[in-house]
Amino acid sequence: MFFERPKSGELAVLVHVEFNHPSEPNDPREFEELALAAGADPLALVTANRDKPDAKYFVGTGKVEELQQMVADHEVELVIFNHTLSPSQERNLERVLKCRVLDRTGLILDIFAQRARTHEGKLQVELAQLQHMSTRLIRGWTHLERQKGGIGLRGPGETQLETDRRLLRARIKAITARLDKVRRTRAHGRRARLRNAMPTVSLVGYTNAGKSTLFNVLTEAEVYVKDQLFATLDPTMRRIELADIGACVLADTVGFISHLPHKLVEAFRATLEEASNADLLLHVVDCADPERERNIEEVHKVLAEIGADELPSLLVYNKIDLDPFSLPRIDRDDTGRPVAVWVSAKTGEGVALLTEVLSELLAVDLVDGRLLLTPAQAALRAKFYQQQAVVSEQFTDDGGSEVHLRIPKSDLLRILSNTNYRWSELRWAS
Repeated sequence: MFFERPKSGELAVLVHVEFNHPSEPNDPREFEELALAAGADPLALVTANRDKPDAKYFVGTGKVEELQQMVADHEVELVIFNHTLSPSQERNLERVLKCRVLDRTGLILDIFAQRARTHEGKLQVELAQLQHMSTRLIRGWTHLERQKGGIGLRGPGETQLETDRRLLRARIKAITARLDKVRRTRAHGRRARLRNAMPTVSLVGYTNAGKSTLFNVLTEAEVYVKDQLFATLDPTMRRIELADIGACVLADTVGFISHLPHKLVEAFRATLEEASNADLLLHVVDCADPERERNIEEVHKVLAEIGADELPSLLVYNKIDLDPFSLPRIDRDDTGRPVAVWVSAKTGEGVALLTEVLSELLAVDLVDGRLLLTPAQAALRAKFYQQQAVVSEQFTDDGGSEVHLRIPKSDLLRILSNTNYRWSELRWAS
């Protein structure tokens, strides 16, 4: 029901309204890219200027007549607005234009429905669609709004509209329960990584910033990559090895966009939790995009909504191959901490600098030394291997060993506490 798509592109008219005092303007260029990503065949972009939206049609009556004429002349199948329409505005426009009307939220939901591949992704999209649809159910059932009496018209005690709403609520409840199970499974995986002292790095950023290309370069994976909005929808995680750190988990997440529907943020919370629980966020930015500063702000808004805005982060300015004035480099603040790296995931320029910075940022208070262990400390030795903290080991003549450790100090202290050892009891090789 939710994932069936027409075989060919639908002829569509795009509508963009500029308001005199826009607090959060939508980009008409990005709007056209969204329509193309959804598979629409845009006939024209109709623009208008208003002080505020019209309560009935969102646009003025003159613009409605222009749209009506365009739909009739070219047999347009779909009119898409670059704004959020109320259910009544959507119904009024459909009644006048005699074709389907879609707002920005519905358009993004449709793209997500097309791109979902995993069972979890499809559940998340369906949940967002159902929540969006629940406010618009009346559209197809206006003739059944009220119960009717008379011979042959007595119903089961509720209208068709009420039945549909009840079924929707039941389905939403079932999907929410299944996504809660997914959330618990992900939390279990995160606890396992914490036990193994394995840091997690999440790629975040505006859609089409090149996150998946960078992910493939760093992990030698083959995640789907395409130059279009929301090419990646389902999260992917891979293990990588970093110098002086060892094993690390890299997560590729769904891209953000301006005015990302709140329903989608809620539905994808299980996926976005990978970002909110990461040790480090790699905020990938398309450095060649003229709207890059606005895109950075939009990503910060979504990160704040999922509680990830306070996490350590590193800006990764990608696509320097498209900007003749950008070179691979590391930008540092006054304290010397890296704050940005300039790379090209496509050509590989600067990627070595990025891995160098990752090792630097994740190697906080790292213990790197050779520890002398006696045969009686076999349990302690086993814990170090369990944490994957042993770089190498040499056995000594007395049956003990000299273990080269590389482990965060906090994890070493935790192991000592669990095995009833004190720091002062450790013997380090000179």
